[in-house]
Amino acid sequence: MRYVSTRSTDESTSSFTDVLLAGLAKDGGLFVPVSWPFLFDMNDCHSYQDVAMKVMFPFTSKDIPEADFRKIINDTYTTKTFIDPDITPLRPIGNDVYLLELFHGPTLAFKDVALQFLGRMFDYVLEKSGQKITIVGATSGDTGSAAIEACKGRKNISITILHPQGRTSDIQRRQMTSVIADNVHNIAVEGTFDDCQNLVKQAFADTQLREQKNLSAINSINWARIMAQIVYYIEAARQLKATPAFAVPTGNFGNIYAGWVARQMGADIGPLIIGSNRNDVLTRYFESGAMKLSGVEPSFSPSMDIQISSNFERFLYDCLGRDTPRLLKKMGDMKNSGAYEVGSDALESSRRHFIARRCSDEQTLETIRRVYSECGVIIDPHTAVGVHALHTSGVEHQGPCVALACAHPAKFPDVVEKAIGVRPGLPPQLADLMDRPEKYTVMENDFVKLRDHLLNA
Repeated sequence: MRYVSTRSTDESTSSFTDVLLAGLAKDGGLFVPVSWPFLFDMNDCHSYQDVAMKVMFPFTSKDIPEADFRKIINDTYTTKTFIDPDITPLRPIGNDVYLLELFHGPTLAFKDVALQFLGRMFDYVLEKSGQKITIVGATSGDTGSAAIEACKGRKNISITILHPQGRTSDIQRRQMTSVIADNVHNIAVEGTFDDCQNLVKQAFADTQLREQKNLSAINSINWARIMAQIVYYIEAARQLKATPAFAVPTGNFGNIYAGWVARQMGADIGPLIIGSNRNDVLTRYFESGAMKLSGVEPSFSPSMDIQISSNFERFLYDCLGRDTPRLLKKMGDMKNSGAYEVGSDALESSRRHFIARRCSDEQTLETIRRVYSECGVIIDPHTAVGVHALHTSGVEHQGPCVALACAHPAKFPDVVEKAIGVRPGLPPQLADLMDRPEKYTVMENDFVKLRDHLLNA
């Protein structure tokens, strides 16, 4: 298994370890496997750990011995880290409709499922090689806390996370900023998530900075994180013994892209349904074939307040037949004018794989109310966006449907209380979160200042 950058104009490839540590390719592209491995018989899988081993090990280029890789998986997916023994349990909420609960990790969000694995992978590889890395990442809410939780205290890692000031929930912010560790640095950027993401991309494009600090990425541009997210799609389909549809609230396209990869690997997966909030750049693309940026508007589902869906480049690369010059033209159009259009062939190919729906703030509240009224289950606003997309997709009741529950409702208590009059409480391990001291720096949307920070971190 070798990897290629979506923007590579030559035939150079990279190993899994190189891809893990680099995160983003030097040419600014995203790493993808040269070819997709195929899933063979899963009947010998009896646990989440078994499925994770069978799904992920083929992607490692055999850079890591099989026994060591299995130990990393077993160390990650335990009840010491995830409070439910099934790791990502399915919960019925209707006739053939299920929630896939992805929030049983330490920060109560789906990002834990991949990032707890990724932190251990970094530790293993860095210890073997004697290297140190500086992780820099942007978060719209949940990635940051999950990344920090995975990396705090690790001697070979310094981690800097940027979040948009005032645009995360108080709980999301405090989960990041209350981690007081020497290797953890939080920056509140005066801007949007897209501003944070652009600063990170500038850091990786700065060759001197990148090489001097050995920069690496832990958000969803890192292939290893996508790889770990594939597992729960395949595990859910295995449990249901059917071909389920999946509804996924997404802004950055990473989570639902993992479902698409699972399908490329031969997994028994039905329609993939994108749930967008009012920042509906993805839904607009699937309606028109145009990826066009507009202003980011705050919503009740802040982790999806995004206009630049970084992971979409990986999918587009395949839609365009892995035609790099054609992809580079689209990326150039986006950089120069904030928009690009694809031809009818690429749009038709896109629509064969995905259904896209949007959800307003009022529809988010109504969906939380309906699920609570009908099932007695409290869902968070992001999960509600996905459930609404499922309800309006036209595929419900045609077979089993799975809505990804991406965050614990207690992370967004104000919205939940507004919807149902009930304020969800934090679980015991986070009960004192609002009383913990915080440590973070407020920074202008200025790359020079970020660069200075990284050089001195």
